[in-house]
Amino acid sequence: MADVCSSGGVVNDLPGRMTEGFSNFGIGLIVCHEGEFEFTLSGRTHKACRGETVFIPEGVFFSVERKSETLRLSVIVYKTAPIRYLVGTMVQSVQLYARLSPDLPCVWSTGCEDDIAGYISLIGSGEPQADDLFAVSERKMLLLSLTYRLCMVFSRKYFADGSHNARRTEVFLKLIQLIGRHYMAERGVAFYADKLCLSPKYLSELSKAVCGYTVQELVFKAITRKAMSLLDSTGKTVAEIADDFHFPNPSSFGTFFRKQTGMSPQKYRERI
Repeated sequence: MADVCSSGGVVNDLPGRMTEGFSNFGIGLIVCHEGEFEFTLSGRTHKACRGETVFIPEGVFFSVERKSETLRLSVIVYKTAPIRYLVGTMVQSVQLYARLSPDLPCVWSTGCEDDIAGYISLIGSGEPQADDLFAVSERKMLLLSLTYRLCMVFSRKYFADGSHNARRTEVFLKLIQLIGRHYMAERGVAFYADKLCLSPKYLSELSKAVCGYTVQELVFKAITRKAMSLLDSTGKTVAEIADDFHFPNPSSFGTFFRKQTGMSPQKYRERI
């Protein structure tokens, strides 16, 4: 199955698989430009009209029940896993939607319909050739931009609705912002808990409940992403990279990197 399924622009109908019903494999978005359609999401019926966006969380069953003849829409479904190392800790924010879906509607007018449709058009409907590095990188960056736009849309809607989970989500978003600033030097949960005036145990439990990872796991993922980037795009030695992250020696950094990725830093650098 492809990581990205996109209409590549405005189309007059939904894909046959969506009409028949399918279990969503990633983040699903449908922007309705003209007309209307009714659909079921996890057994509940909803309606989308002109100027509204449908959000389909990962793992739910979606099927179309009725559609107007004047239908015009833009569609995309994509996995975040292939871009997770690219986008950093903030990518966790977009995953909140699937977990918080009981508190958010699956259809609303975001005010960003034209922008979302623009991303879908630029991403296109075809899969770039694996050896076309510019095209592959461009698609990843477009998906990165779309993901951040969704983070903004979800966050704005979530807090505006005054959900009972809003405070917990606000703390989590502050946490990942802190991790983004301090992960190069600070790996301990106590540091981040102190910054947020919370106990380490409570903060890790909150993080695990919201995104599926503990605080330490989020920090380790941030370190791994940056280390991979340094190995790919700089001429720094493994010892220099280990020093950047304040590891006591290259050996301890190598053990950490191997545990996170399944290969040594040198093997990772030589993989291509």
